Amino acid sequence: MSDKRKDYINWDEYFMGVAKLSGLRSKDPNTQVGCCIVSQDNKILSMGYNGLPKGCSDDEFPWVREGEDPLKTKYVYTVHSELNAILNFRGGSLEGAKLYVSLFPCNECAKAIIQSGIKEVIYDCNKYDGSTAVQASMRMFDAAGVAYHQYKRSNRKIEIEL
Repeated sequence: MSDKRKDYINWDEYFMGVAKLSGLRSKDPNTQVGCCIVSQDNKILSMGYNGLPKGCSDDEFPWVREGEDPLKTKYVYTVHSELNAILNFRGGSLEGAKLYVSLFPCNECAKAIIQSGIKEVIYDCNKYDGSTAVQASMRMFDAAGVAYHQYKRSNRKIEIEL
């Protein structure tokens, strides 16, 4: 007979929570995306969030979305959370791993996900559904045998005091 807690969070809640918490590290004033890569036996392998590359000051590069000069917008400088997590990995191989991400991957991140050997993507939001980038990602995932599905929210509220 066991008296263990029954209200503990499940693996999906845990890893999506880690991804969302990672996203809170982003300095981007508009979009905070986080990612958590997990082994087949539920061990965290790497994490990432959208931000500038190492050595590029968050104070010296632009965070604006629009402008006539593309070099004065964030898009040409920021690294997406998925690519950051893949590049942050210091182990051997990501073959067969799962990737939890708060926003559906763009086509550029999809390429990196496929090339790294990740076999499953669990995403929270797909606010760009129907866009060219998302359609391309889905087509490549389907062709490469990478499973993807939306995270099923439990609507559980978790508060952490820091």
